[in-house]
Amino acid sequence: MSKITEFDYLIIGAGPAGLQMGYYLEKANRNYLILEAGETPGTSFNKFPRHGKLISINKVYTGYDDREINLRWDWNSLLSDSEEMLFKHYSKRYFPDAKDLVRYLCDFATHFNLKIKYGVRVVKIAKDNKFMVIDNNGHVYCCQRLIIATGFSKPYIPSIPGIELAENYTDASINPEDFINQKVLIIGKGNSGFETADNLVDTTALIHIASPNPISMAWKTKYVGHLRAVNNNFLDTYQLKSQNAVLDASINTIKRQNDKFVVSVTYTHANGEREDLIYDRVILCSGFRFDDSLFDSACKPDLTINDRFPAQTSEWESTNVKDLYFAGVLMHQRDYKKKQSGFIHGFRYNIRALHHILERKYHDRELPNQLVEPTPESLTKAIIKRVNQSSALWQQTGFLCDTIVLSSDGKAAEYYEDVPVDYVRDGKLAQHDRYYTLTLEFSQEIDKIQEPFAIDRVHKDDAKNAPQSAFIHPIVRYYFRNTLISEHHVIEDLASEWLEDVHVEPLIEFFATQLSTESKFNIKPLGAYLVEAGLLNRDQLKVALDKQKETPIRLGELISSMGWVSQEKIEYVIDKVVVPQRKALASSSFTSN
Repeated sequence: MSKITEFDYLIIGAGPAGLQMGYYLEKANRNYLILEAGETPGTSFNKFPRHGKLISINKVYTGYDDREINLRWDWNSLLSDSEEMLFKHYSKRYFPDAKDLVRYLCDFATHFNLKIKYGVRVVKIAKDNKFMVIDNNGHVYCCQRLIIATGFSKPYIPSIPGIELAENYTDASINPEDFINQKVLIIGKGNSGFETADNLVDTTALIHIASPNPISMAWKTKYVGHLRAVNNNFLDTYQLKSQNAVLDASINTIKRQNDKFVVSVTYTHANGEREDLIYDRVILCSGFRFDDSLFDSACKPDLTINDRFPAQTSEWESTNVKDLYFAGVLMHQRDYKKKQSGFIHGFRYNIRALHHILERKYHDRELPNQLVEPTPESLTKAIIKRVNQSSALWQQTGFLCDTIVLSSDGKAAEYYEDVPVDYVRDGKLAQHDRYYTLTLEFSQEIDKIQEPFAIDRVHKDDAKNAPQSAFIHPIVRYYFRNTLISEHHVIEDLASEWLEDVHVEPLIEFFATQLSTESKFNIKPLGAYLVEAGLLNRDQLKVALDKQKETPIRLGELISSMGWVSQEKIEYVIDKVVVPQRKALASSSFTSN
C-alpha cells in the first residue's frame, strides 16, 4: 500500500450531493476531500437518464425577482451564495438536457475550488478508530467522518426465475430501429420504464409494461418520483386501443423458446388468472439500489426497504455505524416515496441541514437561529415572511420545518429554519419543553383524493375551515415536548401568497390564544409540577435551573441525571398531569373564542 492521507471528512462521490456537501465543508474551512471515480463531476448523468432528458423542471421565468422564491421552480441548482452558479444560466428549457447538468456541475466544482480527487475508484472501506478508504491504487485515505454520496450504483434485480434473460435499462439499446415490428415487455412502471416505452412506440409491434401494482401518477400523489406527465404519452396508446397495454401482473417466470421469450404472468385484478405471453424482447426497468459491497464486515451499514437503502437516523447517520453519514438520493430512506429527498431539489436542503447538524455535533457550533420577540404579532410576522419566501419548506413539504423554541419563562423565542421534522421529534433541537413547528403541506389525506382535478375547495375567506385545505398551505403546530397540543392551518391560496387579512389575522389570534392561555391560567413549567408533587424541593429546582443555563439538556433529563427523580417518574408526571392539563386548556380556550 502507498502513503496514508488523513482528513476530518471524506466524501465518496462528486455528483450533485457530493458537490453540495463539499460546498458547505469548504465554506466552513473544514479538512475534507471528495473522491470521484470519474474524470469529472456528475459522470452518471452522461449515461442516465438513457435518453438524455431530465424530468427535473427548470422554470426560468416565474414572475418573481426573489432568488429564494425562484428556487421553488428551479429543481437543478445547488445551493450557494453565487448568483452566477444558478442552473438557469446553463439552460432555458423546462426539461433540460442531462449534458447541461454535467456542464453545470463541472463549473460549480471549479467556481468554488472544491477539493476533489478524480479517477479514484474505491475498492474497500474499513474502520477501526477511524475510517480507512482504500482505492484501486492501494492508497489509503483516513477520516473521522465518512459521507457516502454515491447514489444508487447497483441495478435492482427482482427474484424472478429467468430474469437473467432480460436486458437491463442500463445497457439496452435506445435505438428504435433495433425494435422494428417486435413485441416488447418492459418490467417496471416507473419513469425509466415509460421513458423507454415512449422511445420505442414508433417502431414496435406492441409494448406491454408490467408490475404487480397499479401506476401511481405524480400529479395525483404529489410525489415527483411517481410517473410524470412528460413520460406518460404511452398511456394514450393503451387506452385508445393501439395494441399496447399496461398490465397489473406478477411475473412468474421468463423462459427462452427458440428466438422468443415465454413469460408467465399472474394478473393482479383478474381473480388469479395466469397466462403465458410471447415476446421478442424483455427489458428490465426496476430501478437501482445501494451497493454495500465496498464495506468491510466490521463497518457494513444495516440496510432497509428491501435492502435498497442504508438504514439511517434522523441525522442521516447509519443506524449501526457511528460517524457514517449519507447524502443525496440515499437520504430518501427517511421519506421514501413521500417527499423529495431522492432528487436535487429535495436533498440539497437536507444536505444543508446535515451540515448544520455536523457543525453542532462535532464543532460546537449552534444551529443557526435568530431571536424573535414572543408576541403574537412578532411570531406571525416571522412566519408570514417565511411561508411566502422559503423554497426549502416548499420543496420538502412536511419533512423540513421551521421550529420556534420558547424559553421556560416564555420571555424569549429562538427561531430555527429548515430543520428535519424527525430531528426535532428526536429531541435533538428543542432544549426546552415548549416549541412550535411550521411546515408547508398538502391535505393530510391527499392520497385519498379520488379525482385531483375536481376537488371541492374551501372558500378563500372561510378561515375557520382552513384545515380542509387540499392544496399546499402553512400549518403551525404547538408541542409540549413531543406531544401535539394544538395546531393551526392557514387557508390555501391559489397563488400561494399568504398576505391577506384572512391569512394573517387568524394566525395572530392563534398565538394570542396560546400565549394568553399560559399566562391566564398560570401554566406551570415542569419543575413546578415536580415540586408540587413532592418529588423535588425548591433548592434542588434552583440548582437544576442554574445548571440548565450551561447545557442543552432538558430540565427533566438533567434532574434525572442528578439522581433526584427517576426518569420514569418524570415521564409519568408529564403524561398523566402536564400534557392533559395543557391540552384541556388549549381546547377550552379555542372553544371560548
